[in-house]
Amino acid sequence: MRKKNAEIRDPLSVTLKPDQEDSYKRMLYHEVNKARKEWEWAYTAFQEAVGQDNIDVAIYTLEAAERRYQIELKRAKQANVSWDAFQYGSYFD
Repeated sequence: MRKKNAEIRDPLSVTLKPDQEDSYKRMLYHEVNKARKEWEWAYTAFQEAVGQDNIDVAIYTLEAAERRYQIELKRAKQANVSWDAFQYGSYFD
């Protein structure tokens, strides 16, 4: 049971050192790409689903994958991830 006055910390509000920040942004970039690929897979599975039970499962899977993708994009946006920097490799040099 949680105390009423217990502080709840947002892990995204932690101040990171520059080298940690780059690592964190790299991790977010990979998580966004992973979530996008999972969403694409779920979309394909939905398109190919046959039968009511398979369609139902495909819908739930697609909705979950879409939500995860939205969450990862939001986390990356809050961390000010620069997609151009990843595209052109400056985070990996």
